Amino acid sequence: MQAEEPHLAVIDIGSNSLRLVVYDRLSRAPFPRFNEKSFCGLARDLEETGLLPEDAVRQALAAVRRFVTIASAMGVGQIDILATEAVRRAANGGRFLAEIEAVTGIVPHLLSGLEEARFAAMGVLAGLWRPHGLVGDMGGGSLEVAAISSDGAQGEVEENRMSLPLGGLPVDTLMRRSVSAAKAHVDALLEAHLPAAPDRYPTFYMVGGGWRALARVHMTETGAPVRVAHGYTAPASSMRKLARRIWQMKPGELVELPGAPPRRLAMLPAAALVLDRVLGRLASERVVVSALGLREGWLYGRLDEAERRRDPLLEGARAVGAARSRVPAFAAALERWTDDLFAGETMADKRLRQAACALSDIAWTDHVDAQAQQSFRRLLQFPFIGLDHAERVWLAAAVHARYGGKRNDAAMRPAIDLLDKPRRRRALILGRAMLLAYRFSGSVPTILDASRLVARKDRLRLEVGAVEIVPDSDAVRARLERLAKALDSRDSEIVTTDRTP
Repeated sequence: MQAEEPHLAVIDIGSNSLRLVVYDRLSRAPFPRFNEKSFCGLARDLEETGLLPEDAVRQALAAVRRFVTIASAMGVGQIDILATEAVRRAANGGRFLAEIEAVTGIVPHLLSGLEEARFAAMGVLAGLWRPHGLVGDMGGGSLEVAAISSDGAQGEVEENRMSLPLGGLPVDTLMRRSVSAAKAHVDALLEAHLPAAPDRYPTFYMVGGGWRALARVHMTETGAPVRVAHGYTAPASSMRKLARRIWQMKPGELVELPGAPPRRLAMLPAAALVLDRVLGRLASERVVVSALGLREGWLYGRLDEAERRRDPLLEGARAVGAARSRVPAFAAALERWTDDLFAGETMADKRLRQAACALSDIAWTDHVDAQAQQSFRRLLQFPFIGLDHAERVWLAAAVHARYGGKRNDAAMRPAIDLLDKPRRRRALILGRAMLLAYRFSGSVPTILDASRLVARKDRLRLEVGAVEIVPDSDAVRARLERLAKALDSRDSEIVTTDRTP
């Protein structure tokens, strides 16, 4: 038996909070096993004193000690500690890092502003499918901006990146003194350092807890059918309108914001002000939210080039599917069996089909009456990366159909409204094909490989390469007829051929 790969942990020491994330392994699609945050406010007095407050340092050291203890008990193979803006700027930052090393035995990595911008951008490259645009990561102490491009399977971070002192804490301090002065200060820094290039960078990728909180408010107010922050896309003008409204709110009004995380309310106006001014400066067309940033970019940077080129959606779907499938090898046979089902299939469509095949057996332990709806809800919320909301819905709809779900199932609304009719039909066809494949073959890859589907407008034919496995059961014929109906074929038949595996 192959030994399980060791877990990895990253402790991120930010200006406002510390976070531990333990990942299952180093891969193109690492899954978080444990996630905990401690709000320490290391940078709360930095503007006035130039120091990390002693009580915040004690709290942070206690949090780091706890994080290392937990990670070690979980059998983590490597623990990386990353320190950012507050520690960079503080006069006592070096002493703080030395104390961390003394109590944990781990040497922290103090990142420069440009390194922080690079790793945040690499997190977006890791978490989304071929992103291209500007990445903005607003933390507690600073704002990092970097350009990314994805001309091929592996994207890259461009040289033009920057780190500006426009984090939540310093901007909040300015706003408490004078909102208009804070706005003028932000505008002056952006005008001096951030070039407006809407034609080159029409997409702005939002990273950071404050901006994700704004996105959650936007999702709630607009009635977004999928409430997952990662991959959420919205018009930049709409997001900016919300941000402008929020930074002008009074404290008592903030608590009434629908969808706003309570622990983010205090810093929400500062996050909103910076986002409003950034989007106004860039004149971007759209914003995309990334839940992956510095920590995931740090891990992505440790991968070799071949691993970086892998598709994060397929890597994640295959890992989850193999762990939950009765016959892990069946997913690859199912991919081959459906290769010719869709004429003119694009690369974007193919990767979704392959991911659906990988996940096609995840609900086999559920009650048969609940499989379709349970799998739809599960896939709609599962922490996959490398896909947007519409692609997430398509994947869920295909597996829903694989389990016999009806096309008008109320459980799929309102999420299914993200798909137009052609994409809904494609998901239904693939789902019905997978449903037929499992029934016909009994989840045996060699039986599936000895057959093929031939789809014509007037007739759907299932060709079987061995007389002894010709399906004459009502269940198989019923599923073939359901697929034919989805394909708008007038008839269906099962024939034997000399086809061999």
